[in-house]
Amino acid sequence: MITKILYYTLILPISLLPYPILYFFSDIAYLVIYRFIGYRKKVVFNNLKNSFPKKSKNEIESIMSDFYSHFCDIIIESFKGFTISEKQIRKRVVIKNPDFLNHYADRGQSVILVGGHYNNWEICVQAFSMYSTHRCLAIYKKLSNPFFNLKIHKSRSKFGLELISMQETKGAFINESKPKAIVFGSDQNPANPKKAYWLEFLNQDTAVLFGVEKYSKQYKWPVIYVNISKLQRGHYQVEYSLIHETPHNQPYGEITELFTKRLEEDIIKDPQYWLWSHKRWKHKR
Repeated sequence: MITKILYYTLILPISLLPYPILYFFSDIAYLVIYRFIGYRKKVVFNNLKNSFPKKSKNEIESIMSDFYSHFCDIIIESFKGFTISEKQIRKRVVIKNPDFLNHYADRGQSVILVGGHYNNWEICVQAFSMYSTHRCLAIYKKLSNPFFNLKIHKSRSKFGLELISMQETKGAFINESKPKAIVFGSDQNPANPKKAYWLEFLNQDTAVLFGVEKYSKQYKWPVIYVNISKLQRGHYQVEYSLIHETPHNQPYGEITELFTKRLEEDIIKDPQYWLWSHKRWKHKR
């Protein structure tokens, strides 16, 4: 009951506001979340310090400030996702090279898209099916709250994207009546580190989800990296690049190493846009 009241009295009305007012609320949220409450401030600081050991305390704190500002924008933009129109998404998300992906669909080839929680992944996921001639699906983790799970599912899928729970992943690779593009977010902490692939990521020993490599090898699907860059506040650009055309012929760990390296390069370039509040390194080898 509380979640329904929160959604209909707060989240939904906020989502209907124009962007200038939304970003006014984002600026206020920044002051509250970062300056007053200090939400996960210790987690963010330690993640940044361990990832960039050569940076000074002042440099780390500068990145932290920029991260929390961006983090609040993402929260507000996620609220907007519940009521955003197709016209608004097309205005705010640009696919730099859609033909790169559609080339595979034209020849009947399904693909795996892999990226991380970098920049606004939510609005970009909503946009994928608008620009793609593939049947677009995304692997997601169900929320424990059934009401919010339903609302977020509806929001993400309203422009044609199909959502597949992690438990249903294998089934998404069969019954190909039309070429598919399956989206994986592979930068979160694995639930079971024993089934993960371990590598060095941002100067730390890191467990990485192995699903992309597992399924790309099993079904012989090309793997494509999704780069998301921020053009200006509320405007994003997506660019596709090939990880590997024939992952099934590559040595163990190669695909996982390659896409993790791409994400690492993006984070090092503009670190404020990654999800530093996530407890990414709580597992040890």
